Formats: sequence, C-alpha cells, structure tokens
Amino acid sequence: MKDPKTPEARPAASAESGFPELDDALGSEGPAAAVDRLIADLEARGDYRMLLDALLLKARLDLGLPLIQVGRYADLAEEDRVRFEGRYVEALRHVGGKFLESGDVVTAWAYFQAVGEPEPVAEALETLPQPDDPDKLARLIDVAFHQGANPRKGFEWILRSYGTCSAITSLEQAGPAEPAARVACVEALIRHLHEQLTYAVRADVARRGQPQPPEGASQADLAVGRDWLFSDDAYHTDVSHLTAVVRWSVMATDPDALLLALDLTEYGRRLSPRLQYDSAPPFEKTFEDYNAYLKALVGRDVDQAVARFRAKLPAAAADGDELESTLPAQALVNLLMRVGREDEAVEEAIRNLLDVPDAMLACPSVAELCQRGGRLDRLAEAAVLMKNPVHYLAARIQTDAPAAR
Repeated sequence: MKDPKTPEARPAASAESGFPELDDALGSEGPAAAVDRLIADLEARGDYRMLLDALLLKARLDLGLPLIQVGRYADLAEEDRVRFEGRYVEALRHVGGKFLESGDVVTAWAYFQAVGEPEPVAEALETLPQPDDPDKLARLIDVAFHQGANPRKGFEWILRSYGTCSAITSLEQAGPAEPAARVACVEALIRHLHEQLTYAVRADVARRGQPQPPEGASQADLAVGRDWLFSDDAYHTDVSHLTAVVRWSVMATDPDALLLALDLTEYGRRLSPRLQYDSAPPFEKTFEDYNAYLKALVGRDVDQAVARFRAKLPAAAADGDELESTLPAQALVNLLMRVGREDEAVEEAIRNLLDVPDAMLACPSVAELCQRGGRLDRLAEAAVLMKNPVHYLAARIQTDAPAAR
C-alpha cells in the first residue's frame, strides 16, 4: 500500500471538481462577481481567517495589481502601494469586527492591534462576562492587561480570580505604562483590599461575640474600644499587601478611593510596631506619613501635611544618596500640586530639583510646573540657572518679552 502522504496517493484535483460554485460565478458573471461570491461564502461559514485573504484578493483585482503577490508590498510603485495599504487596513478592520461579532475577542485583538485601533476591543472587553474556562480567562487577561487592550478590566479579572497577591505582583512587574490605566488599577486594588479587610475585621468582632458595628463604619470607628483587635501582634490582612497598596494609594485621583486608602492607613497605624514596615523617605513611618499625605489629598489638615513634609527636606539634603535625597522634595511638589498650591510647588522645585534629570523625576519637571502654573517668569530665571537656552527662549516667547520680538 502506498503511503497516503506521498504525492502519488493524493487524488487528482480539477477546477471542475474543486469549487464548482466559484467556477459557475466566474463563467457567468466574471472575476469580480466570483470574488464577491467567495467573500460572501466565507463570511457565511465564519471562516474569517481565509476571509482576510479573499478581501485582499478583491483589493488586488480592483486596483489592477497581480492577484498573487510576489515579493514585498514595499516594492510596488508608491501610488499602488498607498492604495493597497488603505484596502489592507479596511480588510483587517472588517475581519477584526467579524471576530468580535463572533465573540472571539482574543483573535480580534490581533487584527485591531495591527491597524493601531484598540478601542473596539477595549469596548468589547468592558462588557464581556468573565468566562468560567480558566484557559480562556487567562488568554483574555493576557490581551486585556498584559497587552494593554483594557488594563483596568484585565486587572479586575486578576483580582477576582487570582487574589490580591497575584494582582500586586502583576502591577509591580507588568503594570500599564499609561498613567490613567495604572491609576485605575491602583484604585481597584484599594477598593478590593478595603472590602476584604473590613469583612475580616467584622468577622473577628462577631467571632468574639461582640456587638456588630454599624454598616459602613470606618476602620477608625471599628477600632474604637476594641484594642483587642490588635493585641498579641494580631492582623486581619497580609501586612505586606497592605503596605504596598498604601504606598501606591497616593496615585489615586477618585475621591472615594482616596477615602478608602486613608481608612487603610487608619488600620495600619494601629498595628503592632513589629508589623509596621519603614519605607523610603519621606514616608519613613509608612502608615503615619501616608495618613497625613492622604488626609491632605482629601482636603483635611492640608497645612499640617505641607509642614510635615517640608520639615523632612533639610534632613534629606544631608543624605549620601543624591537622588534619594530629592525624594522628599518630589513628594512635597506633588502634594502642593494636588492641593492647588502651584506657586509653592514651582518654588520648591526650583529650590531643590533643578539638577535632577527629568527622566529621574516622580513629579512634574520645573518647566512643566512653570507652564502649568503660569509662572513663565520663573521658568526664564530657572532656565538661566539650568543653562537651558531652549526653556529660556520658550518662556520669553510666551511672555511676549521685548527681547523675544
């Protein structure tokens, strides 16, 4: 018996026996109609991968190009290449849409990503129910979070399915670079951890046979008269998780998320000192310092917070690590900007951060602060100190100084 894999064992194929419908369309209506028939058939069968090839065949036919591509598209005459590229984008968009309609978001992403249009996939992910199949969920998380189609939704699935530890690790190792997406993930993490912590504390109260606090009670309220919650180094959530979330919480912008983060610090500052980890300046006393900072961000005790972090500047200036010594100034600048004290932020930045490269800053640069605060006069002066003629000229032009005319 012949090996069925050998050419001799394969039945001879002919145009007549292969695709009679296409032959009929080609013979009776011509090439364009035959291609349209092929496209319609592929769409009806849901063969969307082959559909892309058929759409590109139609494009080549319409544009008078060779129907079988030989060589690179870049080798085409410029006019032909530009026209074909336009049709290529249309085809990718169309096929991506078909995959979305069929519910195959993961495959659709490859097509929309190729044309630089993530929005349709982001919208589809937003309303997509979480699948029960772990493998399908993992693929969706990869597209949504790791590949950036909808980081907030992907992070929500990570939190819900894999828990706080995996979510923190994901945010640390592969968090979205886009600031708004990262903030959304941090805010989701704050809400998740606060909900878990509140549940655990209330369960502890119930387990001890104590009266339940009112619904919605804050961590500060829960702790009143219940010092036993923290006795013998007791805790109700992983303290390393709590510390990480509190450190990130100053990125939050949603007022409700900031209030929840502040509440997390109220819990953390009541833990046994042996469970409280020190942080980098200016948040050496993690829960106490972040508590003061977050209070200011929600409009409480702003003057006290500014004074607290301004007082850390002299000590920081004496540190050996030059970059680390600027962290208190950067935190203060961010705080001043967040509480609406732009002029003070400009002055602190000029006083303490002129020599720090923009790429090393965790706060806006001097130039950006001056632009945002409308202090172009100070930018011109600072530019002289920085020996930066570009910033100097930009400031002079915008202020319409006589020397710039």
